[in-house]
Amino acid sequence: MHTQPAARPRPSSTSSPAVAAGLVHRAREARLAGDRTAVAPRAEIDASWDRVLRSGVDPEQSPESRLLETDEIEHRRRSTALGEVMPLLREGLATIADAAQQIMVVTDTEGRVLWRQGHAAVMRRAKDICLEEGAAWTEAATGTNAIGTALAARTPIQVHSAEHFIRALHSWTCAAAPVRDPRDGRLMGIVDISGPASTFHPATLALVGSVAALAESELRSRHLVAIERLRSVAAPLLCRLGGRALVVDTHGWLAAVSGMPPVDRLPLPKSLEPGTVWLASLGMCRVEPLPGGWLVQVAEGAHERPPRRVVLDLSRERELVVHVAGPVGSWSRRVSPRHAELLYALALYPEGRSAAELAEDVFGDASRTVTVRAEISRMRRHLAEVLAHRPYRFREGVEVEVVHPGVPADLLPRSTAPVVLRARMPAGAV
Repeated sequence: MHTQPAARPRPSSTSSPAVAAGLVHRAREARLAGDRTAVAPRAEIDASWDRVLRSGVDPEQSPESRLLETDEIEHRRRSTALGEVMPLLREGLATIADAAQQIMVVTDTEGRVLWRQGHAAVMRRAKDICLEEGAAWTEAATGTNAIGTALAARTPIQVHSAEHFIRALHSWTCAAAPVRDPRDGRLMGIVDISGPASTFHPATLALVGSVAALAESELRSRHLVAIERLRSVAAPLLCRLGGRALVVDTHGWLAAVSGMPPVDRLPLPKSLEPGTVWLASLGMCRVEPLPGGWLVQVAEGAHERPPRRVVLDLSRERELVVHVAGPVGSWSRRVSPRHAELLYALALYPEGRSAAELAEDVFGDASRTVTVRAEISRMRRHLAEVLAHRPYRFREGVEVEVVHPGVPADLLPRSTAPVVLRARMPAGAV
């Protein structure tokens, strides 16, 4: 009889910081020696150590990195909406960090430090580990640390003492949380509090997470104000226009509509310019800029010239994208892993698939047709011009290309869909 190995115990949350740090230190030393101790680190630290070991970071290296030039730092500050909420972050975190002998650090999506503020003595000490403006703090650069690990895992995390992969950071403690743009859900950067290991407090992570959520809420409120401002401009404009038209902000959120059902958000190409453009959900449109948004007028007979080419880019696990080339331009849209599996199956079978066949392709269970139909319906909200049904397939006349990763085994590596598992097998394998 086969039995699963027992889970290794982890340091108790009731253990003192010194005892817990000692256990983690022994676990780290064992890992570096290619072994594992009876007591394992926390699951998120364990996963981070695995990533860092694969990336080849030297545990004895200095945490130094090449700093960005001052003008590049300023450019990045101006390019992120995080700058709009820095007063809130300073009020909510920097003053507390100062009192707790810690510093607040804010980075961009590349882990580059854009701002830092807090206790003066700790600010000076932070220079010894290159925790200063312009420095890189991704896992690939500095091993397991709250900033880099929060970037990699996209979740709040606290890293204390020997949980850091690089030994030079063992005298530090840090807690970090991602901040996402509420307008499109994309990551904007990381908010972190760092300080000497002696300043560790278990509530620090909750504080950082709460302030990050507060920053997102502030950006959401600012967005609603901007939409209302755009609506005041749009309402009289649409009254003078005939036909179908709508006004959206630069992220596609609706401010006003005329002659057609309202939508919450209109998918827009990444590089939208004034003029005639094909939009997936509307067809051919005339687009004109407005202060803070766009006026979109739907052309008569907008769907008479459909897209001609679709490229399903599966080469990067974290950025699965479908590119659609229309008659006068192209647009791109990120897709979920599940939608990537379905689109991949449709690309393999140009003659089309029934709901049962797709359920077998994706779930290995032909009975899951309800789930397949629901997912296809969601996809068609944005890809209706290239997807057909009865059977499900790409429309006639649409050229479809799939961009694979360099190594077949890296194709949607987290997927268990049979259609993907077959594609990962070496040629000739049974």
